[in-house]
Amino acid sequence: MRDRDSELRLADVLVRTADTLTDDFDVERYLQWLADRCVELLDGQSAGVMYTGGKGGVRLISSSGQPIRVRDLLAVQHRGGPCVESFGTGRPVPPVRLDDAKARWPAFAARAVRYGVAKTYAVPMRRQDSTLGVLNVFVPVTRRSGACEREFRIASVLAHGAAVGLANQRAHAECRTLSEQLQTALDSRIRVEQAKGALAERWGTGVDEAFEALRHYARHEQQAIDQVAVQVIKGSISDTALQHGKSGPC
Repeated sequence: MRDRDSELRLADVLVRTADTLTDDFDVERYLQWLADRCVELLDGQSAGVMYTGGKGGVRLISSSGQPIRVRDLLAVQHRGGPCVESFGTGRPVPPVRLDDAKARWPAFAARAVRYGVAKTYAVPMRRQDSTLGVLNVFVPVTRRSGACEREFRIASVLAHGAAVGLANQRAHAECRTLSEQLQTALDSRIRVEQAKGALAERWGTGVDEAFEALRHYARHEQQAIDQVAVQVIKGSISDTALQHGKSGPC
């Protein structure tokens, strides 16, 4: 990240981390893109994300390069590793030499060294008090301490940007779901009102009596009142059936 082109590229990536309010948003595709950008910008061997969003439990997402190795490195961390540690504390795990981490994370360190990883670090994607996931970067050779620390800080910035993007996307999805539910309820109410009005006019009664007939019929036939209202509007229920709570042709 020394020249102007690299700085502009980082700025572009940060902008794109916030671009999550799209109809075709796919969280796994987004996180793989994020992992790929970490490899590109941080000179990593590979990168992966351990993500807990949604109802699918923990998901392991790898960068495009060496996906089997990355998933293996993420999966073995159920016995201890930088991702699990960062999840547990909500704090980043600074760069660690794998040769020095054999006692700390024995299974993970052995597997990582076998794959040619010299250092690793992990940063949480955290929004307010919630950790949405952890970004884990694997470094192939021992870098100068200053360079690795600088890249670690950049990774932290990327993880924060992704956390904002993911939190916004979740809020957007929840709002869309609520809006759809409210629209469904409104449409149902309109149909019931239409059916009540049609029956009241046809029978020469008040809308309350018409509504009671709808409700009684729905209960008798074990149907939602909205379904009954649709049938009334279509004319597929006879007045006799409605008035006596029994189905029958018009």
